Amino acid sequence: MKAITLSEFGGPEMMHLSEVETPVPAADQVLIKVMNSSVNRPDVIQRQGNYPPPPGDSEILGLEVAGVIESSGENTSRFKPGERVVALVGGGGYAEYALAREDHCMSIPESVSFEQAACICETYITAYLNLFMLGELEGKQSVLIHGGGGGVATAAIQLCKALSPETRIFVTASTAKLERVAAQGADHVIDYREQSFAEEIKRLTEGRGVDVILDHIGAKYLEPNMKSLALAGTLMLIGVMGGIKAELNLATMMVKRQRIIGSVLRSRPIAEKASIIARFEETVMPLFAAAKIAPEISATFPLKDAAEAHKLMEQGGHFGKIILEMEHA
Repeated sequence: MKAITLSEFGGPEMMHLSEVETPVPAADQVLIKVMNSSVNRPDVIQRQGNYPPPPGDSEILGLEVAGVIESSGENTSRFKPGERVVALVGGGGYAEYALAREDHCMSIPESVSFEQAACICETYITAYLNLFMLGELEGKQSVLIHGGGGGVATAAIQLCKALSPETRIFVTASTAKLERVAAQGADHVIDYREQSFAEEIKRLTEGRGVDVILDHIGAKYLEPNMKSLALAGTLMLIGVMGGIKAELNLATMMVKRQRIIGSVLRSRPIAEKASIIARFEETVMPLFAAAKIAPEISATFPLKDAAEAHKLMEQGGHFGKIILEMEHA
């Protein structure tokens, strides 16, 4: 099969289209003929040599795939060859065929294309897990989502509107993306390049702050995030693009009864991921089937141009997801 391999860790120029062995499913796995995959920020970090796959998972980049079942292991029973599925994978998505655990797969609704389905697992599950399962957002007054226009942020806005419509949505975004983020349904969009988001949150909430913050920046935003949190608020930390070390006023955190929860999806135990996926399939997949939510797709590239897709992600000008398309003979 064709797959993207790395000659060594580094920039996008290290990515090459290669011929590799098609994998064979283990007893609890399925082999998926991949139609579309997607590019996520962790792929870039792995390409740079800073985010190895979990033990036993493919070294090939790619954390989510959409396609059809090609074959199945002996202990699998849910899916039959030819069925359309989307899957969360620990690696291997940038390839014509990928292995997935059967309990990490979901059926693709008839109304959803492969291209749309390839957007679902990494970003929507991340947003759902952190905002609703861990952050307990449903029914809360307000949420602050950083990185408006990114895949997780666009998914998060949609999920908030669908699952907790009474919640006020605050989003930070760059100047060029303000209008599009607002059009997605954010109640207030803050230009992080021109405004202090902590001051804006204080002003817009009349000093109360927000109940939940979804942040992928880390150290750079820790102090303003804590200032933006309401009493008993929760900071969900899902990335450290802005550094890993910062000072924290523990006394204020104690008095305000605030929580900081660090969270990643990829390295969770496989059974835990299966449980998260099952809950997501029950709660969120019907929203895709009913067209109440739909992925925002920024650009689509053929697999051979995966390096160009990475360049686009690193430039930061995209809005929504970047998709890879397989070209099966």
